[in-house]
This record gives sequence, structure tokens and C-alpha cells, in this order.
Amino acid sequence: MRVLWVCNIILPVIAKELGSLYSVREGWLSGILERVLAQADGELVLGICFPAQGELASLQKKLFLGEKKVSVACYGFGEDLEHPEEYDVSLELRFGQILSDFAPQLLHIFGTEFPHAYACARVWNRPEATLVGIQGLCQNIAQEYMAGLPRAVCQKRTLRDILRQDSMGQQQQKFAARAAREKKLLRLAGHITGRTQFDREATAELAPGAVYHFMSETMRESFYTGCWDPDRCHRHEIFVSQADYPLKGFHFLLEAMGEILARYPDAHVKVAGNSVMGTGGLMSRLKIPAYGKYLRKLERTCKLRGKIRTLGRLSEEEMKEAYLSCHVFVCPSVVENSPNSVAEAQLLGVPVAASRAGGIPSVVAQGSGILFEKGNAKELAGAVLGIFDSDREARALSARERAFALQRYDGGQNYRRLLEIYREILGL
Repeated sequence: MRVLWVCNIILPVIAKELGSLYSVREGWLSGILERVLAQADGELVLGICFPAQGELASLQKKLFLGEKKVSVACYGFGEDLEHPEEYDVSLELRFGQILSDFAPQLLHIFGTEFPHAYACARVWNRPEATLVGIQGLCQNIAQEYMAGLPRAVCQKRTLRDILRQDSMGQQQQKFAARAAREKKLLRLAGHITGRTQFDREATAELAPGAVYHFMSETMRESFYTGCWDPDRCHRHEIFVSQADYPLKGFHFLLEAMGEILARYPDAHVKVAGNSVMGTGGLMSRLKIPAYGKYLRKLERTCKLRGKIRTLGRLSEEEMKEAYLSCHVFVCPSVVENSPNSVAEAQLLGVPVAASRAGGIPSVVAQGSGILFEKGNAKELAGAVLGIFDSDREARALSARERAFALQRYDGGQNYRRLLEIYREILGL
């Protein structure tokens, strides 16, 4: 089977071979590639294309990856990832070259968010041999983007927002533009892979003619080892994986902190990723977006100075350590499909409190976490306090999470399902 993967990032294993920088985003994609390389038996001939800069944008080279030195045809393409709402027709020329060179039997596109996905599907123009894997859904992101913020905050613009033409309203409009292209892409796909009831229902509406195939994800290998222990964690530490735009719901956690601190005055929050709250200096304050200013206001009014620590971008090992050292992992998003962060925390047995939003109920099931109503700060506080109050309950929750996650994210099982889907589509 000759299958071409169309990815949103250059995968770390490829970047390392090329001596290039890389991101640890899309960890589940690295997870499934690790499995493909480890279990390669010649049935699957793989090509992978990815966005790149400079000379790598025209890369066309076979690399030998993994311990088995599996031959993988690798292709770069240039794309403006800073402005994914804009469509660049030159992508179609590049994908014409890639498709001609690799000559796939099946096109597997991971994600609907970027212009390259639609460009490649449009050039390929074979819906019966096009498979799109759902990550997030721009349609729902655009609808939920403001995440219950006060109207005045939604309309506010800072100097940074004006200069970059990137206010919250403009960000929402950009997602709406991406959603319109997402719909066009899904109409070019005869097949879709998803993993939650949420994405199944959403894609049935967007692409009623496509065949839906359920397939869970495989996380990065390191998250399958190690186990959270309340005796070794930092007591009353709350970990959040992302908080830099409204959709992630960080403001709801800040609103909940008053009730949490009333019972546990030493409670504190650590956040992975970029900070939009600034570091205190003049230049930092000038770069704060309107959402960051609102978070700073909540920090003051809720008396949270010294209670929030931003960790910046973390490596895979640093992320794992952040999970294991916290007392609870919180996902307060107002819409998600199946967050990698929740899956990674569950695999490590870290107590999870997550909003009942989008596809999260599908991945926080069978007691494998505590759900609270999205946007409800009081319920969020109650979920966190329930974990802080009882180590016995926290240990039981940890055990249920690990058992659930090890089954759902089983790499061997998911690899077999991937090949099964490929065979079904190709009639093999």
C-alpha cells in the first residue's frame, strides 16, 4: 500500500535526521509513526510531506528512519503558518509535484486547519482514495471562540492587537475563514477518521457522503511509562497545558481559584506554553493582547499574585515531569475534540478535571477523570477540591485513568486499526 501522509508539522524523527528545528506538537502523530517504523513489514510504503522553510520547502528525499531504518519518502512544502486563514494557490503546484513523484494509492491528510490540506486534496481530486483525520474542527472553534468573555473584553484592542491586526474579534473571523475552507476539504474526502462522538456528529453534518472510520490515537512512547503518586507530587499544584487564547478557558480557572484558595491557601497554578500575561517589564506589557490584559485583571481582583507560574514551551520530558509533579491536571476548554494533554495525563495516572465540552466526554469516560460543566467556575473548583481533599479517592481515580488510557491509546491496537482502514478503502 502506497500511502502519502500530509502533516501539519515536520515530525521530530524526520527533523533530527535533517538537522532541523522541530515542534513537539501533534505528539499523537509521532506516536503512530513510531509504531509504523517499529512494526514495518513491507506492506506499507510511506511518504510524508510537511511544511518547511528555506531549502527544506523543496525537499524531496528518501530517509531511513527508526531502528529498522525504514525507507520513507519525505517532501517539504512552503506555507505561511502564521496566517493559515489565507489560501496560497502556489501550494497546488507543489503538491502536483509531490503527488506525481510519490504516486500514492491513498492520500491521508492529518487535520483540517491549514491551507495545505485543501490544496493537496484539490489537486489529488480522488475522494474515494482520500482519508482526512480529524484533529480539531474550525467550525466549532469559530462558534465558541469568545468562551463566555464579557462583551467589553471581546471588543477591546490593545496596541499589540492593533499593530498586528489580531484582536480577539479578528482571531474569531480568521477561524471562520478556516472553517469555510475546512468544509470544502471535507467535501473532497470520501473517508474520515475520528475518535469521539463529537467529531462523528460534526463531520456527518459537514460531509454527509463521507464514510466515518473510528480510530483512536497513539501517544508518544515516554508517556506510557511512569505513574503519578500523591506522596511525590507538589501538593495543591494545578497544571494546565495551554492558556494563551480564550477558547482554552483559563479565565474560568482563575475565577475558581478564590474558592480553592479559601480551603487550600498554598494552592497554585503552573501553565505550559506561551504567556499572554506578560512578565512585568514595559516591553512585555506593550505586547500583551486584550485577553492577556483580562487575565491580569483577574489575577489582581482574585488576589492571585505569586500563584501563577508560566513554564514556556516544554520538551517531551519536561512536559512529562510537569504532569507527574502536579496534584491535578485541569482542562477548562470550552471546546476540544480529544486533547492530547488529557490523554497524556491519563496515561501517567495524573488526576484529571476537564470540562464537559466537545469530545472530552468521550475521552474522560468510565470514571477516568472528573467532568465539570464548561464555563462553570464553581463546578471546576469543586472538581479540584475533590481531588485535593482525599488521597484515597485520588489514587482510585489515577488507577481508573491508567487502565482506561492504556486500552484506548494502545499503540499496537491503533496501528492494526490504521492498516485495517487503509485496506478497507483500497479494497484489499
